[in-house]
Amino acid sequence: MEEKKISARLFGHEIVLQDVVEKVAKAVEWGEDYIKDAVKDLPYASIVMVGVSLVLPLMKNPTAVETANNDGFAYVTSQMRYYVAMEPLLLPADMESDLKNDLTDRLKDLYKLIIDFQVRTVLRFYNSRVKNFFKGTIDYDKWTAKLDRIKREEVDLFQKLEKAISGISFQKLKKLSQEAEVSRKALNKLVDIAQKSLGFMEKMDRRESDANSRACLDSLGATDPRLDKARIQREKGGLLRDSYCWVLSDDNFQRWRDEEQSQLLWIRGHPGKGKTMLLCGIIDELIASTTHTANFSFFFCQATRGHINSATAALRGLIFMLVKQQPSLVSYLRESCDNGKGCFEGVNAWDALSKVFRKMLKDPDLETTYLFIDALDECTTDLGLLLDFIQISATSSSVKWIVTSRNWSSIEKGLKEVICKVPLSLELNKESVSAAVDIYVKYKVDFLAKRNDYENETRGFVQHYLGENAQGTFLWVALVCQELLDISDWNVQKTLRGFPAELNALYRKMMDQVCMSDDAELCKSILATVSIVRQPITLDELPTFVDVPPRISCNYKALTKIVGLCGSFLALGERTISFVHQSAKDFMLEEASKEIFPSGIEAIHHTIFSRSLQVMSRTLRRDIYNLGDPGFPIDQVKQPGRDPLAAARYSCVYWVDHLRDCDPRKNAEKDLQDAGSIDTFLRRDYLHWLEALSLLKGMSEGTASMLRLEELLQVSFY
Repeated sequence: MEEKKISARLFGHEIVLQDVVEKVAKAVEWGEDYIKDAVKDLPYASIVMVGVSLVLPLMKNPTAVETANNDGFAYVTSQMRYYVAMEPLLLPADMESDLKNDLTDRLKDLYKLIIDFQVRTVLRFYNSRVKNFFKGTIDYDKWTAKLDRIKREEVDLFQKLEKAISGISFQKLKKLSQEAEVSRKALNKLVDIAQKSLGFMEKMDRRESDANSRACLDSLGATDPRLDKARIQREKGGLLRDSYCWVLSDDNFQRWRDEEQSQLLWIRGHPGKGKTMLLCGIIDELIASTTHTANFSFFFCQATRGHINSATAALRGLIFMLVKQQPSLVSYLRESCDNGKGCFEGVNAWDALSKVFRKMLKDPDLETTYLFIDALDECTTDLGLLLDFIQISATSSSVKWIVTSRNWSSIEKGLKEVICKVPLSLELNKESVSAAVDIYVKYKVDFLAKRNDYENETRGFVQHYLGENAQGTFLWVALVCQELLDISDWNVQKTLRGFPAELNALYRKMMDQVCMSDDAELCKSILATVSIVRQPITLDELPTFVDVPPRISCNYKALTKIVGLCGSFLALGERTISFVHQSAKDFMLEEASKEIFPSGIEAIHHTIFSRSLQVMSRTLRRDIYNLGDPGFPIDQVKQPGRDPLAAARYSCVYWVDHLRDCDPRKNAEKDLQDAGSIDTFLRRDYLHWLEALSLLKGMSEGTASMLRLEELLQVSFY
């Protein structure tokens, strides 16, 4: 659309703003190119005119105008009516030629001053390109002097006019001057109203910008790491400052914190040593002690949770938190979002995300940034890519990293190229860790004593036994205290002496107790299922995969009790079942596999696969959420209170994975044949399945599943 131009009549000519500014460029003191660029880039160029153009910069950013410029702005603008009306009064046809030429020259000089003042003001507010240029060409401290010069020129011209023109014309001119003063007062009110209107417009612009930013963040598909941190702290019983504050005075930590060249702190230790809670404490302490302009972005890997156990998920979380704290960085996300939806999904997700993240970390305006990743050893997908990324980004002077992991040689090798790496081994800080565990022991014993009415003797015995046998392992203390939760005072000492003083030995005792219980088969079936699922399942999904008594399959209270029968291996949070620690899952797969997988792990995979097909066949149907409109925006879909997909969510996403892992040639040959269970399901419920995946926001997983299924079919029959 062609830009509208505003004009006024001066000296019998049509004066167009855009043309005036361009032509006057040579009459003012700066280069023509700068002025052309300034006019071209003005957000409101189409309504800027000589004189009135000064209103707009003031409305746009009134707080940036000094008092002198503010007054000068209103003064010059309000005088425009006075200036424009001068022509027929100042230069009558019968005036002497010499006098007329002199007045004309003076009037031109005045106009030149006015336009000079206006152009400087417009450029001053709008053209960031000439910001540095102005520092050498404009003395802002002399703005008042410029205004005074305009006023002096007016007075001088006014005195000459008084002698040169008739009394009637001069009275008209005085009246115009008085009207200009009234206009100036009205202008101030106009500016105030316009300022408020513009504030509303800017607020709407911000809302639109915020909406775009939210859409970009949504496209990341990230979980909020702040919520993960809060959940982890809650599941582990809360964060005790006295159990982690030792690290704040550690030489290696202080070296990392204080030395500019120390970019990476690697905290490593055996399972159960408190690495995760230590990192939580460090994050809290740094946030509390560091300037508010710094960024803090963290991510907690958990192998048992499919959405936070990959390198790609780690980048999603770190980017999410970084943009939340420094919103200007969202521009790098927008560059990718503009290329279309799904840019952060599928096989190219890592490449897209790492490219965006690298740009963010190289941003010249990036605030000092602290990045944290917990449990690198629990990054089960593309750990090598993540280690490479950390190595490369750890060279930036504005970025500091803290990562935690077990003592894995593969991680040590992956971080070997980081020159400014600071290691912090929990095993080499045995005394500090043991003292922190003693504080944790006291906290747990205080809780048990209050809950179970311990006598002083019992209390003292429990605290002493735990302190002597913990061996600097928080997890061991937590597991033993969990076992003591419902043990009465008089049975505590006997029970406690039965717990071995080593984590795996404790796991073995717990497993033996499960195997000897009346519900051994049920518990082993639950432990087997939870050991191999791709992400934690819920109480709603448990009856799908495990043969629980039919009458309790929908009874959350009863299902909770059944999960509790599995010793202290499992934790239940918000109806989601998971292992208390990755080491507990490792024990199941490595040390207890014969008990929980008597027919082999492939048999359990096949059970999960076949029961997934069954539950989906029973559950899925067209328009399962009763949306009514097949084009209903997915981001506006709300999960019903009684979710019809509750029992089938996991199955919809992961059934093909378990088919692949069940050794299909041996265990699923009939399922893969024509008219087999897979053929029947796809013929009848394929579209229903795609709809469910869409509602679960799992279309990318569905696409990957179909590709894997195609591969399985080719391998099985060719």
